[in-house]
Amino acid sequence: MSFILKPVDTVDTIDPITFQKEYLAKRKPLVIKGLTKNWPAREKWTPEYMKTAVGDKTVPLYDNSKADPSKPINAAAAEMKFADYIDLIKSQPTELRIFFFNIFKQAPQLLNDIVLPKDLMGGFLESMPAMFFGGSNSVTFLHYDIDLPHIFHTHFGGRKHVILFENKWKRRLYCIPNATYALEDYDVANPDFNKFPALKGVEGQEVFLEHGDTLFMPTGYWHWMKYLDGSYSLSLRAWDASISRKVASLCNLAIKGGVDSVLKMALKAPYAKFREELAVKWAEKALAAGSPR
Repeated sequence: MSFILKPVDTVDTIDPITFQKEYLAKRKPLVIKGLTKNWPAREKWTPEYMKTAVGDKTVPLYDNSKADPSKPINAAAAEMKFADYIDLIKSQPTELRIFFFNIFKQAPQLLNDIVLPKDLMGGFLESMPAMFFGGSNSVTFLHYDIDLPHIFHTHFGGRKHVILFENKWKRRLYCIPNATYALEDYDVANPDFNKFPALKGVEGQEVFLEHGDTLFMPTGYWHWMKYLDGSYSLSLRAWDASISRKVASLCNLAIKGGVDSVLKMALKAPYAKFREELAVKWAEKALAAGSPR
């Protein structure tokens, strides 16, 4: 059993007016299969090319295990030379993944291989393109991005399973208080509705990205991702035009980033347990009220 999932709208190309009216303004996800058709990266970014570009840089790696309450979120599980890691994910299944890697600091020439879609919208954070790498079986836990950007997420070299939820469902998703991620005790791809009853009836969207596909994820969207093949993705981030969204972003960074990290490090397991119990209470309350929130 799964959530109530609908497919993400998919187009080959889209004009700026339609995109802004139907997707940006409505904060609705979209897959654009042809956005990268003129990008050199679409053909050039093979595993061997990426290895040559980055070389022996040592990178932190993350796995599917539940976060340790005594460590900051996004604490690495291991590290490895980049070239060895690429060989690993292309040769066998692994949970290990690279998270939010600014590869362009190591290989600035790669910037020549991409094109920011400024014809569709403005506000791109040109200094913050980031890449994500994963082996088949690696999973990105359910969360939304703390700084609330719009994201153009382009995938390379394989397939990726993505499930999305509007932020209005956060309580029913067992959102952790003061955080931007959900309880990690359920399988998003196959949730146990008996153990987590608030999940039943939650509506979302689903897509299987292939090489060259670009997913537009609007600000605040919850996302869960699983690499079906050893592959990698590029995220281009853009600010929402509204002042209120920028203020919300700063508040998130201060409270859900700074303050929460301090509390987590200071109080460790008791704080983690308290938050998880509160997430369950919030979810049960939202379910009883018959409300997504």
